[in-house]
Amino acid sequence: MNIALSKRQDTMQPKLKKKKVLIADDAHETRRSTRLMLSMVEEVEVVAIALDGTQAIEMAQQRKPDIVILDLNMPRVNGLAAYKKIVAENPHTACIIISAEKDPKSVQTALDMGIEHYLIKPFTADELENAVRAIVHKLGREEVNDPAPIDNTAELRKLADEYIQTKRTDEEAVRVFEELLPLPDCELRWVQTLAMIYVVRQRWSKLKALTELMQQRTK
Repeated sequence: MNIALSKRQDTMQPKLKKKKVLIADDAHETRRSTRLMLSMVEEVEVVAIALDGTQAIEMAQQRKPDIVILDLNMPRVNGLAAYKKIVAENPHTACIIISAEKDPKSVQTALDMGIEHYLIKPFTADELENAVRAIVHKLGREEVNDPAPIDNTAELRKLADEYIQTKRTDEEAVRVFEELLPLPDCELRWVQTLAMIYVVRQRWSKLKALTELMQQRTK
């Protein structure tokens, strides 16, 4: 968890090109609304819209999207199966699964596959934007070979407060709270939130390590 924070100034950051997004959903209204929501996120551009999983795989081969937004239940090939095919050819493709079902097993399967986010329909523009921006930041860091998830402590603190308020428990939230953990002035509420996320996601080994760390600090 002891990952050094980058101290580079924002002015030193290279300007990154827009990330390409593919949307796949068999519902016309969802395709339309998702594209409309993404039009407000300046870091991305929609390059393809598929009507089902099979078409999503074909379009991904042609357009090489950075991010795919896939409906879980689609005709012929569902979202998880489509993502397996897409990521097999383009391993760096990030994915957001969208679904009307809040099935814990499906959510866990998606996370185990490395899918970054799972949004429940009907999701809001803010929920989609937060998920997309988190992926854009991650992809941007990989491009500039910067191992630090967040560029500065101030941004980490801001994100932590936001994630506590919105009760986020995804991988991006885990990364933020884990990055705050080594700080000398790490707040107890951050630790408690991280512990709660570990419980929700059944990360028992990490929860044990966190407990031992806090016990050492309180001695």
